Amino acid sequence: MKEDIETGKHNKIVTRFPPEPNGYLHIGHAKSIVINFGLADDFNGLTNLRFDDTNPLKEDQEYVDSIKEDVKWLGYDWDELRFASDYFEEMYSKAVLLIKKGKAYVDDLSAEQIREYRGTLTEPGKDSPSRNRSIEENLDLFERMRNGEFGNGEKVLRAKIDMASPNINLRDPVIYRIAHAIHHNTGDTWCIYPMYAFAHPLEDAIEGVTHSLCTVEFEDQRPFYEWVIAECETESKPRQIEFGRLNITNTVMSKRKLKQLVDEKFVDGWDDPRMPTISGLRRRGFTPEAIREFVNATGVSKGSGFVDSAMLDHFVREDLKLKAPRTMGILRPLKVVITNYPEDKVEMLDAENNPENEEMGTRQIPFSREIYIEQEDFMEDPPKKYFRLFPGNEVRLKHAYFIKCEDVIKDENGNVIEIHCTYDPKTKSGTGFTDRKVKGTLHWVDAKHAIPAEFRLYEPLILDEEADSEENSSKNFLENVNPNSLQIIQGFVEPNLKDVKPQDKFQFFRHGYFNVDPKYSTSEKPVFNLIVSLKSSFKLT
Repeated sequence: MKEDIETGKHNKIVTRFPPEPNGYLHIGHAKSIVINFGLADDFNGLTNLRFDDTNPLKEDQEYVDSIKEDVKWLGYDWDELRFASDYFEEMYSKAVLLIKKGKAYVDDLSAEQIREYRGTLTEPGKDSPSRNRSIEENLDLFERMRNGEFGNGEKVLRAKIDMASPNINLRDPVIYRIAHAIHHNTGDTWCIYPMYAFAHPLEDAIEGVTHSLCTVEFEDQRPFYEWVIAECETESKPRQIEFGRLNITNTVMSKRKLKQLVDEKFVDGWDDPRMPTISGLRRRGFTPEAIREFVNATGVSKGSGFVDSAMLDHFVREDLKLKAPRTMGILRPLKVVITNYPEDKVEMLDAENNPENEEMGTRQIPFSREIYIEQEDFMEDPPKKYFRLFPGNEVRLKHAYFIKCEDVIKDENGNVIEIHCTYDPKTKSGTGFTDRKVKGTLHWVDAKHAIPAEFRLYEPLILDEEADSEENSSKNFLENVNPNSLQIIQGFVEPNLKDVKPQDKFQFFRHGYFNVDPKYSTSEKPVFNLIVSLKSSFKLT
């Protein structure tokens, strides 16, 4: 791009993001979005959002709307909104031009027969019986195809190139097929539709795209892309450049597979927080800033290796650590009664909202005789080096006092249901008390004022690290769906969170970063999605 600007080949860089509206965008699309919009911005260029809507059987307005929302949410705005379907008449004219030049013909072979005639990687294809039809007959048949005189699959229009080419993509590829279907944008105006490989270069040329940036699987299609540009005699001459697709461990990004997960109810929709869709990541609580930083860190190359999913989590933590208020939530509550604390007393304690960001200020949290702590923070018979609560041991309550376990209350089955403690009023947090030290600090919420809450904890949806690799393409990926990918538990949060709004984000002490779920959270009972845990072994090198 820099060279093209410096040499005067182009005065303005123009790119495009061209999704097909047949599904929701995923994290792999985010890479294409960041590259196309980002590079154009670097050169003060333009980027169009263009919907490659050439297949009415799979496309829907729902997907158009979701894609526009996702691109905006990621922080980008397109210069022009375009649809491939806007160019159907011009594409048809270019197909007629190819026929007149003897470069295209109407074929009667079925899709299966076309595959048989195409040959293999080691054997050349053979000519269709229709290949030598006259220009006049092809023009007539193609017009009749447009007029709806033939049924689906009865005829196709093929480019006439070379059935012996070592590149199978040049062995007379189909460029138009018949599809009697209602199109989301053009209705029933058309019953023939261009194939993507034919439409895409024409769309780029019509829009004046200078650099058509796409993933590396289209590299073999580049000779046909250039053939279309040359033979259709377009005024603009875009250049296709490929980059490696984004693969992430334990993640599938095939639209077909993602749709299967939705259709077979493994998830509760395209925006399920376990899905790698942009809408799923947004609902889980990932931020657009973190996704952009992650994509930029993965770089641009021809390679398509796997990136550790922990790398994405790393950038989420980095983005949220100064933004998310710190608070306390109890996921698996165990009641603690502080027996020497006055029964009717409630005091308000000061707590920092984020020790790493003083600008976020402080809050007041209530403290009284009964509190909840985590079940895992108490053991009746602990192992060595267990520094939390056990009979006779003393711990510090975050923002509050030292408490000491004096008694354990059990139910008839021997399960611990309540513990009784005493507190030392001289150990109030912030008073500078130094008489003795304790090794354990526990988070808690006041039982009298606690807000019931639901917590949704997530593990990878797919257990196979390289689920999207070519080697696994023939395997049934559903066999590797993690049955424990979602765990729903009931707990409590501080009363300060009673008015949380969807997409509010918090760091719960010792648990991780959480997001208020926009789908299931209510004013009566907030629902928090685990975004990422607090720590990871991942190191950014």
